Amino acid sequence: MEYTIQKLGRLAGVSTRTLRYYDEIGLLKPARTNSSGYRIYGQNEVDLLQQILFYRELDVPLEHIREIMHNPAFNGEDALREHRGKLLDRRRQLDALIASIDQTLDAREGRTTMTDQDKFAGFKQKLLEENEQNYGAEIREKYGEEAVQQSNAKFRSLSEAQYNDMQQTEKELFAALKEAMKSGDPAGEAAQRAADLHKHWLSFTWPQYSKEAHAGLARMYVDDERFKAYYDSHYEGAALMLRDAILYYTAK
Repeated sequence: MEYTIQKLGRLAGVSTRTLRYYDEIGLLKPARTNSSGYRIYGQNEVDLLQQILFYRELDVPLEHIREIMHNPAFNGEDALREHRGKLLDRRRQLDALIASIDQTLDAREGRTTMTDQDKFAGFKQKLLEENEQNYGAEIREKYGEEAVQQSNAKFRSLSEAQYNDMQQTEKELFAALKEAMKSGDPAGEAAQRAADLHKHWLSFTWPQYSKEAHAGLARMYVDDERFKAYYDSHYEGAALMLRDAILYYTAK
C-alpha cells in the first residue's frame, strides 16, 4: 500500500513538516514523487519510519539514527529486538519509581513505614540501570562481575546524606577541573585536588580502592568515547586533564 505524506503523517501520528525534514536530511526519503510532485511512501518507508520513531522514543539523536539505518549491516529484526530490550529496561525503571511512590503514599497515610534509604531506592535503581545499559559490558570486562555487583550493592545502601554528599563531591570535582583547565598543569594544585575529589567520589561506590584501578579508570575516560563525552560536555578537554591528573596522583 502507498501513502501520500499527509496520509503517512496521520497513520504514524507525526506532522508532514517532520516527514519533510526527514526527507531533507536524508533520513527517510519517499519511494517516489508522482506526476503532481507529491511524495509517495511505500511499505519499506512505513517500516523505516516505525524504526525511526522507536529510536526517537529512546532519545537517539537524528544524526545517529541516520548513521545506524544507512549502515549496510543494519538489520531491522535485530534493531527491533534491541528496541524491545531497551524499552523493557525503561519499564523496569518506571516500575521502580512507581513502587517508590506507592510506598511513600502508604507511609504517609500510616499503612507502613519507610526508611530514608527506601525513599531513594527507585532513583538509585534508575541510575544503576542507565549505567548498566551505557557502560555495563565494558566495566564488567575490566573489573569483573563480582566487583560490579559489590559496587551496585554499596550504591543502593547509601543514605540520603551520603547520596547528597556524593553529588556535592562531583560538583566540587568539576569546579576543581575548571580551575585546572586554566593552568593546564595536571600536576598543579587544582588538578591534584580534582584527582583527590575523584578518589573520594569513587569511595561512595567502590568496595575498596587501589591506585591501579583508579589509574585504569582514568585511562578509560579518554579511550572510551562515551566516558570522554561525559566529561568533555562540561569543559572541552576535561577528560584528558582528569586522566593526566589522576595518573600523576596515583603515581606519587
